[in-house]
Amino acid sequence: MAAPTRRERLRTATVAEIKDGARRLLVTGGIDAISLRAIARDMGMTAPAIYRYFPSLEALVADLAADLYNELRLRLEAAGDDAGGEPVARLLAMSRAFRAWSLAHPAEFGLIFGAPVPGRTAFVGGHATPDHPGARLGAVFIQPILDLWRRSPFRTPPGELLRRHLDGRLEPLRLSHGEVPIEVAYAFLSGWTRLYGLVAMEVFHQFDWAVTEAEALFELELETFAAQLLAGPPTGDGPPS
Repeated sequence: MAAPTRRERLRTATVAEIKDGARRLLVTGGIDAISLRAIARDMGMTAPAIYRYFPSLEALVADLAADLYNELRLRLEAAGDDAGGEPVARLLAMSRAFRAWSLAHPAEFGLIFGAPVPGRTAFVGGHATPDHPGARLGAVFIQPILDLWRRSPFRTPPGELLRRHLDGRLEPLRLSHGEVPIEVAYAFLSGWTRLYGLVAMEVFHQFDWAVTEAEALFELELETFAAQLLAGPPTGDGPPS
């Protein structure tokens, strides 16, 4: 592959600088503070010049969101690798890393996991593809659960109940992650809603009225979820589907 030309290197650097500027504005003023005019002013450019790199503010926000998903995913993968090959240990380490990143980056968390905003609305619509940054983030949690299920099936609600509620309703998950057993899909969705809910409530200070140390509740929920995954199926349950 040929080395990038000087013009290509300059374009790449400028795009990175624009996104860095957008992130600074997000952190200091929230999503409404991001504007092409403000970024251009900080960079010593004219606002129309930004359009040579991003066709709209929405496109810039979507690109920034993709970067944040990728940044978080890499952080989680590193935490999982440090924890070793045991699936539950990986899940716990990645869950703690997810909380740590989110608390350290509340504005960024709000952009990619909060209420829909211009740019993010269009961005999330493509989640049901394996290469979408959001789907790739989900995969780091799904894979250890799948590995654990294949090695030793864990306890879930009865298969008949799962099929009644989920059959035919997991198409987005299966489009992005392949044919996932319904038990694994349930465990992932149950665990993710618990993890996301806990972290979001802490990031947005929704626990302040109830607990003095949200981390203690977080750790209790992690231990509870881990115990559920490590509990074998009731006697008589069949092999994994």
